[in-house]
Amino acid sequence: MAEVATTPPTHRQLFVGMQQVALSSFGGGLSAWSERIVVEERQWMSKEEFITGLTVARLFPGPNQINMAVYIGSHFRGLTGAIAALLGILLLPFSLLMLLGLGYYYLHETLAVDRVLSGVITASAGMALSMGFKIAGAYSRDPVALLLAGTSFLAMSVFHVRLVPLVLVAGPLAMAWYWPRQPKP
Repeated sequence: MAEVATTPPTHRQLFVGMQQVALSSFGGGLSAWSERIVVEERQWMSKEEFITGLTVARLFPGPNQINMAVYIGSHFRGLTGAIAALLGILLLPFSLLMLLGLGYYYLHETLAVDRVLSGVITASAGMALSMGFKIAGAYSRDPVALLLAGTSFLAMSVFHVRLVPLVLVAGPLAMAWYWPRQPKP
């Protein structure tokens, strides 16, 4: 297992790192790229710290990776770090998206554009599955985590329970179960 860097990233490193995350993923899979860059390449966080941050990011409204960028930035540099990371994940990708949107407006009926988009969708599904397997590996020896994940999956996919009620029920249960306890003397 790689060690976590001892020096926290600078504002510039947060900006560039989040920009790398945003520009590495086309059509989805940001969680997988974020984990690869933040944990494996730059070693800013351990896998456990990253999963904790990702869980927090998913509990708040809004796009998960925007929340994750804010979490990472604030974790290391407070409010200014959150702003640097947020700008890193949004600024250049937003500009590129506007340019691509303009191009799509003029070329959307071209067959080649349709084929490229089909390939991007397939790749993003693979990235999402990859992240799911990485997280599952971290919890493979935790039967309560597997039970919560399986129950949540069944509730949403089979019983069509909406996300908000599910989070309002499963979230407090998971927090109560995993809440840090004092070791017994």
